[in-house]
Amino acid sequence: MNSGNHTALFSGQVTAVHFISNQFLSAIQALELFLVLVFALFVSIHSLWQKKTYGVPIWPFLGMLPSLIIAIRSNIYEWLTTVLDRQNGTFIFKGPWLTNINATVTADPRNIEHLLKTKFPNFPKGGYFKNATGDLLGDGIFNADDDTWRQQRKTASLEFHSAGFRQMTFESLIELVHSRLLPVLEDFFERRVPIDLQDVLLRLTFDNVCMIAFGVDPSCLGQGLPVIPFARSFEDAMEVSIMRFVKPINIWKLMRFLNVGSERKLKRSIATVHKFVDDVICKRKEELTLDSKKPRSDLLTVFMRLKDDNGKPFSDKYLRDICVSFILAGRDTSALAMAWFFWLLDQNPTVEERIMLEICSLLGERDSLKKEGNIPVIFQPEEVKRMDYLQAALSEALRLYPSVPVDLKEVVEEDVFPDGTVLKKGMKVIYAIYAMGRMESIWGKDCKEFKPDRWLRDGRYMSESAYKFTAFNGGPRLCLGKDFAYYQMKFVAASIIYHYRIRVLKNFPVEPKVSLTMYMKYGLKVMLYKRDESETRDSQWITP
Repeated sequence: MNSGNHTALFSGQVTAVHFISNQFLSAIQALELFLVLVFALFVSIHSLWQKKTYGVPIWPFLGMLPSLIIAIRSNIYEWLTTVLDRQNGTFIFKGPWLTNINATVTADPRNIEHLLKTKFPNFPKGGYFKNATGDLLGDGIFNADDDTWRQQRKTASLEFHSAGFRQMTFESLIELVHSRLLPVLEDFFERRVPIDLQDVLLRLTFDNVCMIAFGVDPSCLGQGLPVIPFARSFEDAMEVSIMRFVKPINIWKLMRFLNVGSERKLKRSIATVHKFVDDVICKRKEELTLDSKKPRSDLLTVFMRLKDDNGKPFSDKYLRDICVSFILAGRDTSALAMAWFFWLLDQNPTVEERIMLEICSLLGERDSLKKEGNIPVIFQPEEVKRMDYLQAALSEALRLYPSVPVDLKEVVEEDVFPDGTVLKKGMKVIYAIYAMGRMESIWGKDCKEFKPDRWLRDGRYMSESAYKFTAFNGGPRLCLGKDFAYYQMKFVAASIIYHYRIRVLKNFPVEPKVSLTMYMKYGLKVMLYKRDESETRDSQWITP
């Protein structure tokens, strides 16, 4: 081999070595860069967890959203309570970059009063809330603002306080409890099978609100518990609506446009809800056409007879929105409050005993009690009003498990909360009603305990400030049906307790569902045990 060949061979070997060397160095550099990035990410994550804002990590681009999603899968209300407790009642939730999922969250009674009363005009429901719930609730009173809200509230208030409306509520409750509820419970008792008490109570309040608000009887509560498509669709629609609050608005709007995923489910559910209400409105119009002079005391008829600013009757769509909102307000709130109440009662038998004592003491004052024999005991309005301990127990259940666990407002003009939190124009404000019931700063060290006595003064029920106990809202939006709700819950609860002991199935999972209202995720399966005559008539109960 000549020298030229040697030189060429050597040169080729050097080139190959250089090539391999360069490739190796590039690989090493890439590996180093990868390790640096991994280390930087690790440090970043570690830093996030070590230096949490309000104890919650803020992720690059995603903000607090990952923590919120995890909380939704477990118990978002407890998560909010924990964060608020760490921050003395108020914190700023930071959503993903370039989204509008940012809000001030508060459970401070001073801020709540500022929000609901002192600066009420500055904190409407706002466009964000209406965007998320508008497909379901439309312009109904639950999410309406300004003149629309005022008009609906004024009309409903006049009707709620009329003698005819009150009489109708008393009569409808007696009919529902004694001709439907108790026979259904008796059927399950005789068959010795568990019953979903939450479902039964929702059926009762649905029939009740339809009877007194719309003048129709859907007969949802009856033997065999018939399948009512409306009920399932209504619950599904509320569940999807609340999930819109934690999604970027462009995402769920695109899903709605494409009719996919949860938005497809929502569309189908709302169609079922609207069909039910449209049928009710159509039927009422036919009845009024045939006999327009017939006296009626239901809300739907009252709104049908009103005129808008142009002197024309309200549209069917507007009437439908009103109906759907009143169903939400009248069906879910009372039924869910009673479901949580009976669950708490199962864990606190001494409270149940005191309620039974109060009921039988009141019955003992009846001169005719011993003469009534086997005639069913129907509680009279005055007796229901005097059930102070029962009302205290129901209020305590609502404190711990409010039917509406959180509510949302929007800031019109820049403001400052009493605790010093700055509120910028357009900011969303969430007040966490569930968390308020578990704040030691509001209710004391026993805030997580079920103690009806905290509501009693010298044996009489005493309410708390609406800005400390916000289950019925407060300020100008204070619940119009608060008195009716208490009467309804007391009458139903007393009637059940007087006849049965309710026992939740052993190890049955009870947890809240993420929705506009606080459903029990799996319902409330219970067994019924009938009280014997010694428990309901024996003089041992009837003591001063």
